[in-house]
Amino acid sequence: MKGVTVITHPLVRHNLTRLRDRHTQPQEFRRVLSEIAVLLLYEATRSFGVRRRTVATPLQRSTGYQLQREVVLVPVLRAGLGMLDAILQLLPNARVGFIGLKREESTLRANFYHQSLPRDLRRFEVILIEPMLATGGSAVAALDLLATARARHVRLLNLVAAPEGVRCVHARHPGVPIFTAALDQRLNAKGYILPGLGDAGDRLFGV
Repeated sequence: MKGVTVITHPLVRHNLTRLRDRHTQPQEFRRVLSEIAVLLLYEATRSFGVRRRTVATPLQRSTGYQLQREVVLVPVLRAGLGMLDAILQLLPNARVGFIGLKREESTLRANFYHQSLPRDLRRFEVILIEPMLATGGSAVAALDLLATARARHVRLLNLVAAPEGVRCVHARHPGVPIFTAALDQRLNAKGYILPGLGDAGDRLFGV
């Protein structure tokens, strides 16, 4: 699908299969999700802008590069927390915001219960971390909030996406690139991704 990058690295495929397995317990699920988050991040940040910088090595001066913009990581609670720590290992200087959303099971609508973001996101690269892109309601609600904070450079990083969720996001935010480990078949009647991996938050925390 246009605007979606499906990351097919062998280690991503291997780890995603472990996450799909219903017998994978929370402790292993957390560890494997952290491993796959790092691999996804490499692809999602591949086109980050850089600028030249001169540094002094122990022997002489050298010209290198640094990121053009600061980075803000925004996990959608609670499942997004499972990817955050691993990403921070690669981007330790990134700022972190939080968006709390809960889906109503009857209507599938996303309702805010928490938000904490830098006031003006115009100068940042923003990575929205939402492991499951199902109906797209939560992602759209989070992207709407980021837009009100003036975010201009946003990428959506997720683990598994449904075509319905991708269409929903791009109908509202057509310029937002999506990076995912898998574009699955469809949603079931309850709004869960098929084949998917179940509720990522429940499997992360064993609840």
